[in-house]
Amino acid sequence: MSQKGLSLMTIYDVSEKAGVSIATVSRVLNGNANVKPKTKKKVMDVIEEYGYTPNAFARGLGLNTMNTIGILCADSSDLYLAKAVYYIEQLLRENGYNSILCCTGYDTATKKSSMELLLSKRVDSVIMVGSNFISDISEENQYIRDAAQQVPIMLLNADFDYPNVYCTLCDDYKSILEATQFLFQSGAQNVLYLYNSQSYSGLKKLSGYQSAVLQSGHDFRPEYIQLYQGEREDIEAITDFLIQLNANGLDFDGIIASDDILAMGAIKYGRYKGLFMPDDFAVIGYNNSLLTSCCEPPLTSVDSKLNTLCVQLVKTQMGVLTGTDMPQKVIFSGELIKRGTTRS
Repeated sequence: MSQKGLSLMTIYDVSEKAGVSIATVSRVLNGNANVKPKTKKKVMDVIEEYGYTPNAFARGLGLNTMNTIGILCADSSDLYLAKAVYYIEQLLRENGYNSILCCTGYDTATKKSSMELLLSKRVDSVIMVGSNFISDISEENQYIRDAAQQVPIMLLNADFDYPNVYCTLCDDYKSILEATQFLFQSGAQNVLYLYNSQSYSGLKKLSGYQSAVLQSGHDFRPEYIQLYQGEREDIEAITDFLIQLNANGLDFDGIIASDDILAMGAIKYGRYKGLFMPDDFAVIGYNNSLLTSCCEPPLTSVDSKLNTLCVQLVKTQMGVLTGTDMPQKVIFSGELIKRGTTRS
């Protein structure tokens, strides 16, 4: 006896009740021939029994499809996020998909309402750009779990273990660990870690710095970890922040910055103090952005492989939407690009 109308079924519910993966359900809905008849029957029996109305995956068959992907981005003025959105939109267009972009800011309620807006537009999937969408407070991630029961969720540079959520990220922990070790090996003794975000990525970078200090045989000193909480793009304010730290008695001959904008403030600090780079003072940034060539000497920075990440994310996206089994997590290694703000 059909239970149609008794509850709102999702593709996640169908996969659970049929005892198969979400990708298998997707293949059945898309008419993929690579499904055993017995497995197909299990899926179709559940669909019939519970009256499941296919949503995003069935639209791949041409049923009211918009061929549209939703994109959530916290801040489109951020150099890293803006470039990521550009890459992703270009790649989606090459694959025949349009996109709807919502800039959410960093408030959880706004992120949730933006997700709901995209789902109401019947997008085929949602891409969440940046690690700030993942909170260390489990309840704040519930809207992502709810959305994943309706459409595939793609995360760029964040890790979230949940069915129908796919993550493509850079190993920020290892990248900062290796960058910090390099700075110590180059002769720096007092290396300050400067960061401006406590996102998933930000905390991984922080952990990498801490591990590098201990592995390099240096004493761990909490005062050498500094969170800058001012305007993200105010380089003068970043410089003033470092000047004040030094005036309060904190001496440092090297800075690892969690992004290139913070590193630019560090370079200006070095010039203010009359320090010669890289012999007296060394700086390493992160993301290998266009800012690396906008200073003298050019900035050493970690290339977080953003273009590679975006290509893989969209590749995973297209595979999921066509019912192909895709990895739920792909991790790439960053690369330290050495320039004039560090010794060779």
